Amino acid sequence: SIEKMTELAADKLLVNFGAEILKLIPGRVSVQVDAKLSFDTDATIAKARHLISLFKEIGIDKSRVMIKIASTWEGIQAAKILEKDRIQCNMTLIFSFVQAVACAEAGVTIISPYAGRILDWYTKNTNKTYNSSEDPGEIEELAGCDFLTISPKLLNKLQTSYKKIERKLSPDSAHQNLESKTTYDEKTFKWNLNEDAMATEKLSEGIRQFAQDGRTIMYMLRQRLIGEAAVVHEGIELFIRPFQEVEVSKLYLT
Repeated sequence: SIEKMTELAADKLLVNFGAEILKLIPGRVSVQVDAKLSFDTDATIAKARHLISLFKEIGIDKSRVMIKIASTWEGIQAAKILEKDRIQCNMTLIFSFVQAVACAEAGVTIISPYAGRILDWYTKNTNKTYNSSEDPGEIEELAGCDFLTISPKLLNKLQTSYKKIERKLSPDSAHQNLESKTTYDEKTFKWNLNEDAMATEKLSEGIRQFAQDGRTIMYMLRQRLIGEAAVVHEGIELFIRPFQEVEVSKLYLT
């Protein structure tokens, strides 16, 4: 069906983009599972394995690929199973402690908290402006993270700055502030997430936005495939029509 063809084309498009990026970098690339699967553990696992197989077909080992999954309970459980198969997972849309704990217990490779979006939510909902004395800079406070996504504008500021940035986060500092272990099952995870208005709103908003982006890509691909199918159909008609005319002329001659 055209729907199935469109879905396969979308998967291949993501893999091709990832392959091109990997030509330019020495590390790994993240490829996101369709956001509409965010509440379906089995479908998320199937899609992740399919994407990894597409990378394998073009000679890219799964060690260079991370599967990006929304940090719902279902998504985290999918990642737990995928990690056992040595498929690395990058858990996105992290906005709360409960999500981070669940991801840690699932043994995921990377979690991706959205510090900027968290600040935006509190700025909007508290009607408070955070000046430099209260917020010395997200980048400086997160110094020590394994990876940071930083906008080109802020990267340029860092490049031209002579300020010494001290490491704020490290395994050693974390061990000095150990608290009693916290764990969550599905019920307590969902309840605690629900109690956090910011996390609940931003997670839902993020899934909706990713889903809309996915629908946009699918629509564009579908229109492209329908257009190509029409061209092929027209070409077949142009090829067959002369033979049909020959057969008709034979009938008149007899």
